[in-house]
Amino acid sequence: MSLTLVGIAILGLFVLILGAIVFSLIGAWVKALFNGAPIPMSKLVALKFASIPYGLIVDARITAVRAGINLDADQIASHFQAGGNVVPTVQALIAAQKAGIELGWDRACAIDLATKGSGKSVVEAVRTSVDPKVIDCPNPEGGRTTIDGVAKDGIQVKVKARVTVRTNLDRFVGGAKEETIIARVGEGIVTTIGSAESYKSVLESPDAISKTVLKRGLDVGSAFEILSIDIADVDVGENVGAKLQEAQAEANKNMAQAQAEIRRAAAVALEQEMKARVQEMQAKVVEAQAQVPLAQAEAFRNGRLGVMDFYRMENVQADTQMRSSIAHPEGKK
Repeated sequence: MSLTLVGIAILGLFVLILGAIVFSLIGAWVKALFNGAPIPMSKLVALKFASIPYGLIVDARITAVRAGINLDADQIASHFQAGGNVVPTVQALIAAQKAGIELGWDRACAIDLATKGSGKSVVEAVRTSVDPKVIDCPNPEGGRTTIDGVAKDGIQVKVKARVTVRTNLDRFVGGAKEETIIARVGEGIVTTIGSAESYKSVLESPDAISKTVLKRGLDVGSAFEILSIDIADVDVGENVGAKLQEAQAEANKNMAQAQAEIRRAAAVALEQEMKARVQEMQAKVVEAQAQVPLAQAEAFRNGRLGVMDFYRMENVQADTQMRSSIAHPEGKK
């Protein structure tokens, strides 16, 4: 008997709790019903137990249904549980429908999740698809104000461009973003300027830059479709060619000076080497002259040279010195 009473008490408590939950959901249920977007009470209870803000789901469904889009509460709840922003996604879907842009709920959810944490939103993507946006090239936030290129005559040309783009919703998920568009346009401008024969031709027809760059299909694989590339400003920069020639001439001069210094050092070394060889030869002469008295003494000892022979040799040397002094009175030879 006691067990029966306990069971009845538990059942009564469960019914009481369930009744309280249902009572708390009556307002949302009635709101959805009277706005033409009814949601079964069982589904609201399931949302309550799943800790999903049922009020947000009800409001999002009412908004979609009122705009003519039949979204199921389970679809909205699934996107919320995936970490998506429910209300902006529904608003983007409505905006796309009103603008005649084909956008399904699954793709809208994918765009919303792809832009999460990037500072963008699915609403902005749809808005840009409806109302094209203008991107400055280069981006002033990057610290540069112009794109600089050098024509074939060596003159630098500074260009500032503005790119008008429209969101391509089919390629938005996984497609390249604004930074890629800016980089591609900048590369195209530099290449176009570099292929110009003179900077004057660039100044005369700056629209040729935009036409040439636009033909290259820079929006391939990106999340945007490029509508136009407009040259906002063109200015002449430095004479890069002259500076390069000046630097090359300075380098050639330094190289020539270095080679001349090498030759001079080699000549000085050769001169010193020749002086050393002269000193060496003079030393050999002195050494040879020192052998004469020794040879004479040896000849005296061996008897091969007599006293008279020595005196005759001395007379010949004295006579030679006298003749030399007569021929060169000032001592010049």
